[in-house]
Amino acid sequence: KRRRDEEKSERKGRLSLFLTKSGSHENVSPHKKTNPTPKNIPAEEALQWSDSFEDLLQHTDGVETFTQFLRTEFSEENIEFWLACEEYKTIDSETKLRSKAKYIYTVFIESEAPKEVNIDCNTKKAIMKNMEQPTRSCFEAAQMKVYSLMKKDSYPRFLHSDIYLRLTRRKGPGTTMFRRRSRSCVFNERGEATAEHSAW
Repeated sequence: KRRRDEEKSERKGRLSLFLTKSGSHENVSPHKKTNPTPKNIPAEEALQWSDSFEDLLQHTDGVETFTQFLRTEFSEENIEFWLACEEYKTIDSETKLRSKAKYIYTVFIESEAPKEVNIDCNTKKAIMKNMEQPTRSCFEAAQMKVYSLMKKDSYPRFLHSDIYLRLTRRKGPGTTMFRRRSRSCVFNERGEATAEHSAW
């Protein structure tokens, strides 16, 4: 468990590295964009992503693979907005906070924004009011709505997608077990792998 915690903190540290990459995906050449499996990710690591949506977001490779999946559904703006908000909350300088808030608002929130996220009118209005004097929490409500949408809607589909199953099947003989484990974990709220493989 300690080793896993260390891995988590190391990957969390690398999240900022991914943040810079995620915003520039439109400059990636088309053949890279359609590549369904990033890097050489061990099946064991990919299986950890099925424990919970929170676990997926702790892994840089998990976030990257999930982003690829969202691209296939034309909804990658959701994870990009979430990542931008995570970065926003770490900013100390008031000047940087103001300019990043304006960037997030222009790219993700305002009507006809290039990567407009699907949030309700009242949440949009509240953010618009906050734009004059942005606080560190001004995007929190919108971020939670987008997070909830990804967790309830996109994440279960991701666990059954070809992109994910291809990663967890890599091990050969034990592939059926891998697939079943990832499915059973979807329904386990505590994020622990269940042993009820026979049910599937």
